[in-house]
Amino acid sequence: MALQVYNTLSRKKEPFPKRPGEPVTMYVCGPTVYKPSHIGHMVGPVIFDTVKRYLTYLGYSVKWVVNITDVDDKLIARAQELGTTVAALAEQMTHDYFACLQALNVTGIDRFPRATQYIRGMIEIIQDLIRKDVAYEVDDGVYFDVSKDDDYGKLTHRDPEQMEAGARLEPNPKKRNPGDFALWKSKPDEPPEVQFDSPFQCGRGRPGWHIECTCMAIHELGETLDIHGGGLDLQFPHHENELAQSESWTGKPFARIWMHNGLLKLKDKDGKEAKMAGSLGNVLNVADALRHVSGEVLRFFILKTHYRTPIDLGIWDWNNPKTPLPQGLVEAAESLQTFYRFFERYERLRSESFYTLPAPMSARWPPASDIATGWPVAELAESIPLLWGRFHDYMQDDFNTGGAVGVLYEFVSLLNRFIDKSGLESSAQNTQNALALDRAVAVLRELCSILGLFLVPPPSKDISGGDELVAGLMQLLLDLRNQLRKTAKEAAKDNPLRKALFEHADLIRQRLGGLGVILEDHPDKTTWRVE
Repeated sequence: MALQVYNTLSRKKEPFPKRPGEPVTMYVCGPTVYKPSHIGHMVGPVIFDTVKRYLTYLGYSVKWVVNITDVDDKLIARAQELGTTVAALAEQMTHDYFACLQALNVTGIDRFPRATQYIRGMIEIIQDLIRKDVAYEVDDGVYFDVSKDDDYGKLTHRDPEQMEAGARLEPNPKKRNPGDFALWKSKPDEPPEVQFDSPFQCGRGRPGWHIECTCMAIHELGETLDIHGGGLDLQFPHHENELAQSESWTGKPFARIWMHNGLLKLKDKDGKEAKMAGSLGNVLNVADALRHVSGEVLRFFILKTHYRTPIDLGIWDWNNPKTPLPQGLVEAAESLQTFYRFFERYERLRSESFYTLPAPMSARWPPASDIATGWPVAELAESIPLLWGRFHDYMQDDFNTGGAVGVLYEFVSLLNRFIDKSGLESSAQNTQNALALDRAVAVLRELCSILGLFLVPPPSKDISGGDELVAGLMQLLLDLRNQLRKTAKEAAKDNPLRKALFEHADLIRQRLGGLGVILEDHPDKTTWRVE
């Protein structure tokens, strides 16, 4: 299957417009940095980081730009509320955003242009739009005339009148049309730090939101982007207006593919669907979530759903401190244990960490013969290539990470069954079986890396906190339990102590389980971990 991507502009899946080896440009709208990043702000970065990873894997050279909006109505209002400067608040929140990206392993962004660095370029674009008679000046700013754009509304597939009816437009008698949007704003009551000199009749002011992205995207990536991405909520007015002014300025298509990701949804404690909003007090900042789960949990949670589908956080009683996380994040953390337990098992068997295995990010696509041939064990010779192929079929079908994650579960389940049946946990290991396991785990590592998952070990949850005494006491309990079980197994079946010994061994497991300590029995030893 050739790579297919859903294009919002055409409302259908289309063959990807470039070939492997060619450069790809990708622009994704970034945050307005006026408050700490919440988990909704991470949906786009995680999705498009994975898109870049997969395109890179296929052999494309991808340049990805995410803008920082550091001058905006919300930012100005928030700075005044806090009694600080816009610049200081923007810098603080930008650092918070960067820290959140790092925690979720979003590493593929090449440039973070900031709006205030491109004011001159924005003014030049606006001047050109005025000369082309698609923009006009009034005493409170400069506006784009939507009536001069014959295909205005083509991204959202609505005519201007429909968009005006469905939008909250600020009444302004100075505008020619209700849907005209600001390219430059004169705001004499705003702080001097957010007012910039201009050649327009309205004088000093600041740019409109949409022109910022047009200028930064084209300056960084050229007049026609390969991919323009963002959240579903940005289709209108932001992306529709951005598209209109960009194509009116250059006379060229602004983006070959428009990709829009679904948004977060959640339910209150009664199961009623609610929007995540500051006014409701149900915003979950990334920094707060990271106090309870790792960034990998958040990334995994986002990727287990197809990017165009709403991401369901489940039920969350956000007013109850005993439920600090939505149900969906709790379930994602539990689901990841399937993988962590397998990685621990593999390391115990082979004395090699899953995390140190090579993670190739150069394409074996189209399928290379070495995936399907040369397996030392016939049992894996068919299964592994099929799973590998299904993973890529999902990714080739509009970056379906949800389906790809499902394949990873099947992969781990297959390998666990293989270990159980092959006797690899016994002292007399079969060399061919061991080699087959190593090769299969290397393929698993490759697929996980494409999704940006399991690249480094999870944070340690050793309850001993490095205390040798606690670790020693745990080992004492394990030794005691194992001795109870051993004595019970050696006792005659009609011995009345046999049942009591097993019950005491089970009691140790149960009591430790109540403390969050999980015991796992293996042929040669018992291990423990903290849930």
